[in-house]
Amino acid sequence: MKHSIISVLVAISLGTASVAANAENTWKDTASDAWIDGKAETTLMLNGNLDSFDINTDVKNGKVTLTGKVDREVDKALATELVMSLDGVKDVDNQLTVIEELDEDEDSEVMQTLNDAKIETVIKTRLMFESEVSGLEIEVESKMGVVTLSGTVDDDAERQLALKIAENTNDVKNVVDMLKMTEQGGQA
Repeated sequence: MKHSIISVLVAISLGTASVAANAENTWKDTASDAWIDGKAETTLMLNGNLDSFDINTDVKNGKVTLTGKVDREVDKALATELVMSLDGVKDVDNQLTVIEELDEDEDSEVMQTLNDAKIETVIKTRLMFESEVSGLEIEVESKMGVVTLSGTVDDDAERQLALKIAENTNDVKNVVDMLKMTEQGGQA
């Protein structure tokens, strides 16, 4: 009888621990997905080439599903690239509907312009989500993959972090530092 009671108690303890562990993992996955969803929506919203109000995002286990509509095939590709570049995104299922097709005459200049827009959006998003950087005080401009950062930072450590974030972004060829330090941090 004693062994039966102990066996039942052990089984209950193990079952409770298993349920608690599953609940914690589910909560963490849900929170991570919500964080990714917020970053994806912000990234799409900050990109001036896309109408983010026509794009919906849904995230499950790090996989982002894009639904809605875009004007051109290049906009669809841009949305995929923007979202795929975010930390935590494992895959993108792009189900966006294209309303107008690209003209055959559109050349690599259009693609480069869109690539620069993607670079700007990704860097600006990363700066805004980095708590140690005043992301709203930093302007980001990309031309042919050369990124210029301008605006103000509080100190040299913040300047270096902003520059590293830009340098570590895909498709960035070079970073030009035009950042100035605020009066309290001295002049750059």
